[in-house]
Amino acid sequence: MFYIFGGLPGTGKSTLSLAHARHCNAFYIRIDTIEQAVRNSGMTWDGSVGYSVGYGLALDNLRLGNSVVADSVNPLSITRDAWIDVARQARVPYVEIEITCSDMDEHRRRIESRETDVAGLKLPDWKGVVDREYEVWGSEHVVLDTAGRTVDESISDLLGLFPAER
Repeated sequence: MFYIFGGLPGTGKSTLSLAHARHCNAFYIRIDTIEQAVRNSGMTWDGSVGYSVGYGLALDNLRLGNSVVADSVNPLSITRDAWIDVARQARVPYVEIEITCSDMDEHRRRIESRETDVAGLKLPDWKGVVDREYEVWGSEHVVLDTAGRTVDESISDLLGLFPAER
């Protein structure tokens, strides 16, 4: 199974996708980690490298029979379509999961108070999140709103969507 997570920074996407990967013992792909590793290497950066590497890792692991969780902002239809194409190439079922935070004040507080667990990663500020290009999802997908929910409640909500998986 391929779980394709997306959502703006600060919504809880990485926390939830990692919890889900642990829950179903899936291979975990985090675009922030890949992109920061590329930056740290000194390679030329064009903005699509992280996603391209992620697509390849997902395809390899799906073909090996592993479930995969992909964690990225996934802001554009072109990136969403590319993840779906990976699932189709691997001939596996997939689900797209958008994590949101509908309370703008709460979302802003999260952005302004969070720290990264990826060494060297510069997190966006609130203006960077608000100004980010983020297209409306046109495909059928699961939406999980984390506003007013604790981390534990949000994880429980997510895992409740996929109760039979392990």
